[in-house]
Amino acid sequence: MDQEFHRIKRLPPYVFAEVNALKAAARAAKKDIIDFGMGNPDQPPPQHVIDKLTDVVQNPRVHGYSTSRGIPGLRKAISAYYDRRFGVDIDPETETIVTLGSKEGLANLAQAITSPGDIILAPNPSYPIHAFGFIIAGAAIRSMPMTQGGNIMEQLEIAVRHSVPKPLAIILNYPSNPTAEVKDLDFYAEIVDFCRKHEIYIISDLAYAEVYFNDTPPPSILQVPGAKDIAVEFLSMSKTYSMAGWRVGFCSGNKKLVAALTRVKSYVDYGAFTPVQVAAVSALNGPQDCIGEMRDRYRGRRDVLIKGLSAAGWDIPSPPATMFAWAPLPKEFSHLGSLEFSKLLLEHANVAVAPGVGFGEYGEGYVRLGLVENEQRTRQAVKNIKAMMQKKDNILEQISKRK
Repeated sequence: MDQEFHRIKRLPPYVFAEVNALKAAARAAKKDIIDFGMGNPDQPPPQHVIDKLTDVVQNPRVHGYSTSRGIPGLRKAISAYYDRRFGVDIDPETETIVTLGSKEGLANLAQAITSPGDIILAPNPSYPIHAFGFIIAGAAIRSMPMTQGGNIMEQLEIAVRHSVPKPLAIILNYPSNPTAEVKDLDFYAEIVDFCRKHEIYIISDLAYAEVYFNDTPPPSILQVPGAKDIAVEFLSMSKTYSMAGWRVGFCSGNKKLVAALTRVKSYVDYGAFTPVQVAAVSALNGPQDCIGEMRDRYRGRRDVLIKGLSAAGWDIPSPPATMFAWAPLPKEFSHLGSLEFSKLLLEHANVAVAPGVGFGEYGEGYVRLGLVENEQRTRQAVKNIKAMMQKKDNILEQISKRK
């Protein structure tokens, strides 16, 4: 049958797939690819977390179905985390739910609250699930350009005036993937005040809450008085504790939104593997030295990358948070676009990055570099890129001849 499925038709080809295919081909040809493309932590979780998993998994009673909303001990640990980190009271019974990572949680929340044609305000560029989770659910996306110096409040006011129906929800992501931008509590207070007035839900993605490099930790939107009337927030164990493959996250805040997500999840999954959830409790409640070590690791890699590329002739803003650098294309290559430049880096420098256009049309002109290779490998990548920059005239001449 030659039939296109409705929801699939709304999903464009995955831009990253093209780079991934070239990366795989290069590795098959025995090339040593230094991979900055994916935000995949290269270190294991803390040893006490691994030990807890290993211990619990020996219990024959833990291998059955778990519970889709999360085991009580983990929900209590999430509540305790919010209290000590943000000074926010979270009811573990009604105001939080465990998810299979924040990505699954965002997608299922979209299914829970979205009717076809609902308008969702989404940042652009952004992590793809922020928009496409709602697109899959049938929503119409109104993009908010997250360009340098843009005023999100102005965009919100315009969106409310000109959207029919009025927006159902706005998605926020600070510290931002991919741009690494951060916001303070005053920003959140203004957003909450506006959205309460206009009855717009707020969905905050705080996956990089603990990956910051200055003295001011990123705030939670739930710290704003009254935020829980309209807002939920997603956090993840993936980056803070290097548990990306374990798929554990959580959604906390507004009881109505948490209940909606809980109902959908009760139909589609039985929750994360119980030993994984018990180990997540150990991560949240146990020693936290690993978090400072994680920050130091990414800070060191950031400094090597930014300083090295600057010396090579490619100036990139130093990210204040996240495990990514959001890099404007070198001016000599800017006319090629982010996808073609990403291909050139693979071909001529053996370095993989994520093309900015994969995060939305306003990501064009940038590439994202993940701080996921150690300092030695990062220095080698800088050396390779410097060599490529030195022969840029020859490379550009070859490209023009191909056209």
